[in-house]
Amino acid sequence: MIKRAYAALAAIACLLFATGSYADQPRPWETGLQEAATGNMHEIRWFEAYTLWFIVPVTLLVLVLLIVVMVKFRASKNPVPSRTSHNTLIEVIWTVGPVLVLLFLAVPSFDLLTAQLTFPQNPDVTVKATATQWQWNYEYENSGNTPLDFDSFLLKDQDRTAAGKEDKSKYPRLLAVDNELVLPVNKVVRVLVTAAPTDVIHSFGMPSFGLKIDAVPGRLNETWFKADHEGLFYGQCSELCGKDHAFMPIAIRIVSQDQYQQWLTTAASDLSKANKALMAAVDQPATVNVAENTAE
Repeated sequence: MIKRAYAALAAIACLLFATGSYADQPRPWETGLQEAATGNMHEIRWFEAYTLWFIVPVTLLVLVLLIVVMVKFRASKNPVPSRTSHNTLIEVIWTVGPVLVLLFLAVPSFDLLTAQLTFPQNPDVTVKATATQWQWNYEYENSGNTPLDFDSFLLKDQDRTAAGKEDKSKYPRLLAVDNELVLPVNKVVRVLVTAAPTDVIHSFGMPSFGLKIDAVPGRLNETWFKADHEGLFYGQCSELCGKDHAFMPIAIRIVSQDQYQQWLTTAASDLSKANKALMAAVDQPATVNVAENTAE
């Protein structure tokens, strides 16, 4: 009976935490950064927590000093103000203290910037993202004689049923798109970002990946990432680009290498068919098989 109880508890736990496709997106009342999906984003989250060890004490110190000044040096308590205009010790403290704080912040921040701007050699996939008002166009470099390219628009509510994206918890309103950018997990992805020559400045932002880079007309910017787990991730254009700025989402679906290759092959001739086949593979609910305990 005890073994059967353990097996049942294990099955319940697996069913509660199992998921066919992980989706990261903004959540109600979220105060922190989104969960990390790349090494650089893990470092960004660490740096955010690290800076709090300086921000909180400095804030409390300033608060205490303000209270002391208001209480001890108010006019009723101190009718004859001090005429002291120079104090060597205080001047040394307020000069050396901030310098040390900035030094402790600068070293890890420079390391983080170096990691973000050091591009790995020989990326596995290169994608060009071109922004226009108000959509994204993705082009896969070296994907055949005719490179695969497609547009990605905001998914409209009336198109959800036809696209098979009725679940708003996984395909949220104003963030879901008709065609996601599909990429493989644990592979170095090089992203070339620009905007149409006659357009305005946009910005390619993906919080879970720690990415934010401007898409400037006539200029080709470059960034990279390496997703460490599969899932569906959402971002948005983070540059004020016009009246539909809020309706220009970015959706990246990270899948296994085999699923990516199969999708890429099918998408070359039929993008819609490739997307539906991929969704059927990754969105199916996970099942848990519990071995039957034959012990009496």
